[in-house]
Amino acid sequence: MYNAKAYSVSSPASPFVSASIARRDPTEHDVQIEILFCGICHSDLHQARNEWSGMMPTVYPCVPGHEIVGRVRKVGSAVTKFKPGDLAAVGCMVDSDRTCPECKADLEQFCPNFTLTYNFPDKHLGGVTYGGYSESIVVDERFVMRAPSNLNLAGVAPLLCAGITTYSPMRHWGVTKGKKVGVVGLGGLGHMAVKFAHAFGAHTVVFTTSPGKKEDALRLGADEVAISRNADEMNKHAGSFDFILDAVAAEHDINAYINLLARDGNLTMVGAPATPLPVAVFGLIMRRRSFSGSAIGGIAETQEMLDFCARHNIAADVEVIPIQKVNEAYERLVKSDVKYRFSIDMASLKSE
Repeated sequence: MYNAKAYSVSSPASPFVSASIARRDPTEHDVQIEILFCGICHSDLHQARNEWSGMMPTVYPCVPGHEIVGRVRKVGSAVTKFKPGDLAAVGCMVDSDRTCPECKADLEQFCPNFTLTYNFPDKHLGGVTYGGYSESIVVDERFVMRAPSNLNLAGVAPLLCAGITTYSPMRHWGVTKGKKVGVVGLGGLGHMAVKFAHAFGAHTVVFTTSPGKKEDALRLGADEVAISRNADEMNKHAGSFDFILDAVAAEHDINAYINLLARDGNLTMVGAPATPLPVAVFGLIMRRRSFSGSAIGGIAETQEMLDFCARHNIAADVEVIPIQKVNEAYERLVKSDVKYRFSIDMASLKSE
C-alpha cells in the first residue's frame, strides 16, 4: 500500500481540498497508472454533493473522477496488455464479477456486481474506491484500455464517459451512412454525439433551445440545427428520423421528439431528468417507434470507441484546468458555463 495525493470532499456542502489517499500496491494482474488528465463529469458533481442519496449515497471522504488518462508506471507479474510507459485509460468501472451473462457478453456495464471507479466498496483495501482526482490509480488490467497516442490527451479523458455514453447507443441502434440522426441538447454529451454521428456518415440534426449554439453545432459536424422552441422548425422534421439521442437532463417534452421519429425509429435517453417524463404511448404505437435508455459501454466497446476516435481524430472539446480550480469548475458546471467538458491537468497536483 502507498499514499497518493488527491483532492477530496468531506461533506455535501464542503469544498474540495488537498488530501492523501491509500492506493494498493499492484497485484499480479494490476496496472499502476500515473494520472495525466481526468475529466469532470456532471455525475461527479451529483456524487460529491450527495444528490443521488436515494440511489447511490455518497461515502465521505469522496474522491470523484472516472474519465482517466495516464501513463503506466508499474505492472503486475501476470499483466500482458501493458508495460511501463504505455498510455492507458480508465473509465467508470474498475471490476465486475466476470462470470455473469452480461460479463460473458462483454456488457460489464450491466453486471449486477460491477465495481465503479469511485464511491463503491473496495474489496482490496476496504472502505470505498477513490477516483481520478488523484496522482495515480491501480486497476486490474482487464479494466484498463489503451489510450490513443495521436490525440490531445486532455480531450481523450472525457471519452471514457461522455464519449462511450453517446457512442454505445449509436452502435446499438445501427447509426450508419444514410441514416438521419437527431441530437437533443448541445452540452458535454451532446457535442460528442454530434461528432460521432457525423463520423458515422449520418445526416445529423441538432436540437437546441439556444439560437446562439447554431454556429458551434455546425462546426462540430451538424448538417442542420433546429431551435426546439420554434414549432415550424420542429414540424419540418416530423416522422423523419431513424434515431434520436436525447442528452437533456432537465424536464422537457419528450413527445415532441418521439413524433419526429420515422417508422421503427428509436429515441434513446442518455440525459437523466430528475422527474419522470410523461410519454404519450400512441406516439410509439402508431409507427412502431421505440423509446429506450442507455448507460456507458462494456470494456471491449470502450476500446473500440477509443480506436475509432484515433482513426477519425475525435476528442472532446475541453477547457483544461489545474486541480486547484475544481471548486470553481463545479460552480460553472451548474451554470453550464463550459464548452464542453472540463479536463483536469493532474500535473498541477505536484505543487500541493
